[in-house]
Amino acid sequence: MTIEKNKDLDEYILNHIDEESELLKQLDRDAHVNLLRPRMISGHLQGRLLKMLCRLLQPRYILELGTYTAYATLCLAEGAPEDAEIHTVEVNDELEDFIMKYLHQTQLKDKIHLHIGDAMEIVPAIDCTFDLVYIDANKRVYVEYYNMIFDKVRSGGLIIADNTLWDGHVLENPKSGDKQTIGIQKFNDMVAGDNRVEKVIIPLRDGLTLIWKK
Repeated sequence: MTIEKNKDLDEYILNHIDEESELLKQLDRDAHVNLLRPRMISGHLQGRLLKMLCRLLQPRYILELGTYTAYATLCLAEGAPEDAEIHTVEVNDELEDFIMKYLHQTQLKDKIHLHIGDAMEIVPAIDCTFDLVYIDANKRVYVEYYNMIFDKVRSGGLIIADNTLWDGHVLENPKSGDKQTIGIQKFNDMVAGDNRVEKVIIPLRDGLTLIWKK
């Protein structure tokens, strides 16, 4: 399939799924104008998938590693039950004002608890057993994130890992300095060999791995 047809197909898909809210559209535009790496936003299709997974699973306790703009956070909150509790962790304190600008504009903020700092320090102190964990933070330490959160996820819970195809770089033999690609490759290999879980990689955008804890 040619690139042009791929673009047409992408547009067709977006025209045949639920629309983003006006707030999410505004957030996306704002990020593309004012932030350095707006490509990191989950985006329309992936956001609707995250919402749908929450609709299906009805998770009471959700953990997100890597808030960035809170686009995905808001999508998770849209689909989660009214009494859901979402803990989202962002290491970059310079994003806090951007995040809160949009959280303050929605009633969904009552479900969301924003933590600024290192997830490896913050998450162990959160006294929750999570129903759903969404990992979309530092690719270099995906293995460490997985090991940290695994015992905090209930049996039957879902772990979602983003960027697990990493623009196709997972097929390469990376240079020693390419810690992000190496980190994703190690994570994928570890999950593939983990018999405590069932797993599937969805080739959506940059790769999304769904991991169900037995």
